[in-house]
Amino acid sequence: MTVQPRASIALLGAGSWGTALAILLSRNGARVKLWSHLQSHAEALQRERENSEFLPGHHFPTDLTPTADLVFALSGVDEVLIAVPSHAFASVLGETQRLIPPGTTLSWATKGLHPGSGALLHELVEKYSHIASTAVISGPSFAAEVAGGLPTALTVASLSTEHATRLAGYLHSDSFRVYTSMDVIGLEVGGAAKNVMAIAAGIADGLGFGANTRAALITRGLAEIMRLGLALGGKPETFMGLGGLGDLILTCTDNQSRNRRMGLALARGLTIEQARQEIGQEVEGVPTTREIYQKAQTLGVDMPITEQTYHVLYQGLSPRAAVQALLERRQRQEAE
Repeated sequence: MTVQPRASIALLGAGSWGTALAILLSRNGARVKLWSHLQSHAEALQRERENSEFLPGHHFPTDLTPTADLVFALSGVDEVLIAVPSHAFASVLGETQRLIPPGTTLSWATKGLHPGSGALLHELVEKYSHIASTAVISGPSFAAEVAGGLPTALTVASLSTEHATRLAGYLHSDSFRVYTSMDVIGLEVGGAAKNVMAIAAGIADGLGFGANTRAALITRGLAEIMRLGLALGGKPETFMGLGGLGDLILTCTDNQSRNRRMGLALARGLTIEQARQEIGQEVEGVPTTREIYQKAQTLGVDMPITEQTYHVLYQGLSPRAAVQALLERRQRQEAE
């Protein structure tokens, strides 16, 4: 299925996920300008026609244009799509403020919260009144598999059904199925919080606790995510869908997940910085754990897995002691 004729899209963020989306959109018929904040990286993308640093082996289609020129990237586009790490989201958004024409639609595929404030990303975008409508993209999707054309499904959420439908059309292909939703909050919470659970799952697996433990952790992790999401205004059905349960299962069970690999590394005794160096890319779950833990404390939401993961990452608790603390919690009804 081809997108609307010759749609022009600015894809801001040339990491693995941004690159995979740029390849997908370009294959679907869009003209895509893929922006990197580093001139040297953009030049390498132009020269090699692939992202050998973050997504090697996936050649760029003809209509994918790498650039480090933000003015050029945003000029004359139909959609601005941000796919940078959460810690860079606010700064990139600020850089685009004076360059995006009034009436432009903006979407993002970033999964995380704003570091320091714990704000959901749509809360940052809401400050920019000149943006016509916004949307978030999320769901179970590893970049290499999307770039490789393997079957994938995810969700686009927007308060504008027209925007969600149009963006879904840009992304949809024979191997990439897109569903739409109006639950922006639920999709954002699910996409962010699952990374915390993936670190916990990696710790448990790294300590050798087995498949039973992993299944229990995923199930109880979903209960935590739902409690937080509902407290923030999300819808229950979102957390049982692709952006909730689907993304949670994927991230907790496959070693393509950087967050799961972080947990595995911590269980081996590596520090966070040693694990980051080994993984070689951003691990969103590390800062997200802090923000979600603090948000849960403020709202009075019980999130024991998140709490223990926070203690491991930020208070020096050993991974084994964290698992033991979870096992020693008082008995309770499952529905609580």
